[in-house]
Amino acid sequence: MIPIRSIGIAVLLFFSNSSTLYGQQQITLLFAGDLMQHKEQINAARTADGTYDYTPCFADVCSRIGNADLAIANLETTFAHTPYTGYPAFNSPDEYLYAIRDAGFDVLLTANNHCLDRRQKGLERTIRLLDSLHIPHTGTYRTAEERSKRYPLFLLKKGFRIALLNYTYGTNGIRPTPPNRVNYIDKDSILQDINIARAWQPDVIIACMHWGNEYQSLPNAEQRQLADWLLQRGVTHVIGSHPHVIQPIEIRTDSLGGSKHAIVYSLGNFISNMSRANTDGGLIFTMTLEKNTVDRIIPRTYLKQCSYSLVWTARPALTQEQNYRLCPIDSLSIARLPSNARQRLNIFVNHARRLLNKYNIGDVREE
Repeated sequence: MIPIRSIGIAVLLFFSNSSTLYGQQQITLLFAGDLMQHKEQINAARTADGTYDYTPCFADVCSRIGNADLAIANLETTFAHTPYTGYPAFNSPDEYLYAIRDAGFDVLLTANNHCLDRRQKGLERTIRLLDSLHIPHTGTYRTAEERSKRYPLFLLKKGFRIALLNYTYGTNGIRPTPPNRVNYIDKDSILQDINIARAWQPDVIIACMHWGNEYQSLPNAEQRQLADWLLQRGVTHVIGSHPHVIQPIEIRTDSLGGSKHAIVYSLGNFISNMSRANTDGGLIFTMTLEKNTVDRIIPRTYLKQCSYSLVWTARPALTQEQNYRLCPIDSLSIARLPSNARQRLNIFVNHARRLLNKYNIGDVREE
């Protein structure tokens, strides 16, 4: 038996609010891409009194995020206190994390290539800030002991137990300062983590992978092979980030049993200052899980449905507004954009739809 300290019991208690014991239960999970913070974004959020206000950035997406039972995103910056910096070594004001929390995100992923941008101080202070705001997170740790207590991350919500895994291909050539730990993509380590997760019999195991080639709209062979390997070892769904552009979605159905598995190769950017082709937007991916708990011995969990929506970052350089603003492409906020901004949005939308219509596999629809 795995020791109880491995289950992350505080997170289980934090999310527990199940009210239905038997019957049909459902939960909606939302995944967003890279939460980035370039220097231009920091400057745009700075107010006259020297503080930072990110409220406008998320105003048009809060309701969508909040409608999910659990909303998860990739936190691609650190919080090491001043001086604040953008690319290539991200370090953001604390107010950015407050705004992310207030926008409705419940869980943040920290294993990515920028998690060591401010080395030990950045990694450790980011964790302290996340903990102080009671935001569950996974991917980086101050010590091996902390990792053993907190990983895999188990989330209990509406009667569902979800095991969340998170790994990165690398950290831009910077190695963790002992005793810090970062979850790297290493099959031996991942297999051990999957086995720990499976021992607790979660309803689903979701692996969030920071992988692939930047700016490439199709997954590479390594992504495809690793996705296959993860599913074969017991992972239920795979969610990807890092390329900064959208990559296709696959919904696979088991030949035996009919279980469905979602693979999102890349969600793209959620918010950033990136402006090269196809980097100025991303996907919001939503999945609904259903559990039949009539069978008290072996309750079955299914992927009932999944969908995606497109979101685009309106930059001040295009809108002449003070701050950045996330625009769901089906929202009324699009009407407020000047014509040059709408042209850029249409370029992103047309490319994304052509890509996804051509390469998506399985039953996944645009909202």
